[in-house]
Amino acid sequence: MRRTALAALCLAAVATAGLTGCGSEGKADGSSSHDPSARNTAKEGKNTPEPEKEPFAGLTAGDIAERAFEATNGASSLRMTGDVPDDGGGGSIRIDMALNKRGECAGTMGVEGQGEAELIRTGDTVYLKYDEEFLRSQSEGEPKESVDATVALLAGKWTRMSAEGADAEELAELCDLDQIFDGAKKGDSGATRGKTTTIDGTPAITLTARDGADRYTLYVATEGEPYLLRLDSASTTEPGSLTFSDYDEPVPVEKPAGDVLDLDALG
Repeated sequence: MRRTALAALCLAAVATAGLTGCGSEGKADGSSSHDPSARNTAKEGKNTPEPEKEPFAGLTAGDIAERAFEATNGASSLRMTGDVPDDGGGGSIRIDMALNKRGECAGTMGVEGQGEAELIRTGDTVYLKYDEEFLRSQSEGEPKESVDATVALLAGKWTRMSAEGADAEELAELCDLDQIFDGAKKGDSGATRGKTTTIDGTPAITLTARDGADRYTLYVATEGEPYLLRLDSASTTEPGSLTFSDYDEPVPVEKPAGDVLDLDALG
């Protein structure tokens, strides 16, 4: 379960959406200075209600995507939830993680049908709590006696390890908000504007882009900061969906209470 599985979903959409704003879409509102309806509206007087303001009027999909990723990259923290491909063992990874630019995080992750683990990183320490199903699925193929001993030792208990250790390196990277969108390249393909909608109650505009047979949909907030709210990938190699919320909210990274098993000491 590598950080690259999460980042790849984000980065593929970034490149495909065309952050340089290239491609010709014309005026975003589709209006023209020769539009008769515009003259008629002017004649109707002040009693005619003004049309609802179009979000990001005059901007192409590429322009909007660029603003969205700039705002998202500028956030100090966010919460990321959804399903992404497990590029190590097939299936999909379920993730619900709050993370910030200090490398801290708190949340859960699991492989579809193979259990779940809780994760906290604060300072230079990574804390993990595995359920039994997760431990058994990760120990598949090992002797039963060894697996049973591991489950008895670890299941349902908080453990800790150094974030600098080899075993925690990939987990520590998952907690670094800077790494999630790291390496994003500006593209030049023609993304298109779609309809407006809401994501968890926040008004948003839909942007769609294609890269061969792969299709990506981005949802960008139209009120407040133009944050990325959701990213859907219909990619044949990296399908998945991620929702982004709780921008600039504190990440709950309190150390687990009670006894915590030191995995580094156990070797």
